[in-house]
Amino acid sequence: MGLGAVGAAIGEGYTAAQANLAVSRNSDISGDIFKNMLVGQAVAESASIFALVIAILLLFLDVPGVSYLKAAALFGAGICMGFGAIGSGIGSGFPGGQTCTGISRQPAVSSRLTTNMLIGSAVCQTPAIFSMVVALILMFMDFGQAPLQPTWAALVGAGLSTGLAAIGSGYGGGLAAGASCEGVARQPETTGQVTTTMLVGQAVAQTPSIFGLLVSFILLFRSFPESSSLAAAMALLAAGISTGFGGIGPGIGNGMAAEGGVRWVSRNVEKAGELMRIMLVGQAVSQSTAIYAMVVSLVLIFVV
Repeated sequence: MGLGAVGAAIGEGYTAAQANLAVSRNSDISGDIFKNMLVGQAVAESASIFALVIAILLLFLDVPGVSYLKAAALFGAGICMGFGAIGSGIGSGFPGGQTCTGISRQPAVSSRLTTNMLIGSAVCQTPAIFSMVVALILMFMDFGQAPLQPTWAALVGAGLSTGLAAIGSGYGGGLAAGASCEGVARQPETTGQVTTTMLVGQAVAQTPSIFGLLVSFILLFRSFPESSSLAAAMALLAAGISTGFGGIGPGIGNGMAAEGGVRWVSRNVEKAGELMRIMLVGQAVSQSTAIYAMVVSLVLIFVV
């Protein structure tokens, strides 16, 4: 819960700051701005609510005959959801804030802006949902027949893989969503093209968290032979760390590329196809480092 509180608070604070800016520009519609601020903050709060649910389950879940292996799984669940909520919480604040400032400029399209904000913010929550799924599997899956060594390291590594990788994807998706809300306010007639570009950019920004989820599933569902070797356990733990940390930068970088593409589509919609092509090529190159991290993780799991 401590980790899960970080992102939502930052995202909500950003939304509130932009709402103040919006009211100072157009105080006549302060009521509409205030309502949209609360809606945007509510969506950003979702990630921390996921963390709260997992925290409460960890506190009050009745686990009979807890073993060291189950203890490792419960620890992995906590860190997975905690880290996984950070990026989504911050990222969801960007569309909320840009919607508030957009409404101050274009009050007539407030409903269109709100819809765009909700779509973009919902996609930002996807990495946090991945983290919650992995956390629930770790909490409720029966690992009773698996050997303690090296399975404990695989369970903790699974939590780190999805939880850490979710940070970049959640944040990066928010950058694209914020630019989309800004673009709709700038040129309302380009809403369709701007929203399409946003969703494509966000989809690519989500892939590092999907890599993290894939490595987590392998670590969770693959059987590992019992081994007293420390190297075997460290290899599985390192596999989760590699893809987890390896997904943070690419997720943010992909979001930056998407942010630029979306912003400039709204200003030069005639070049939307060319802008999207450049955005996708740039994202593909940024994505390569996450692929390197995943390849190393797979080597650690299946070869070392």
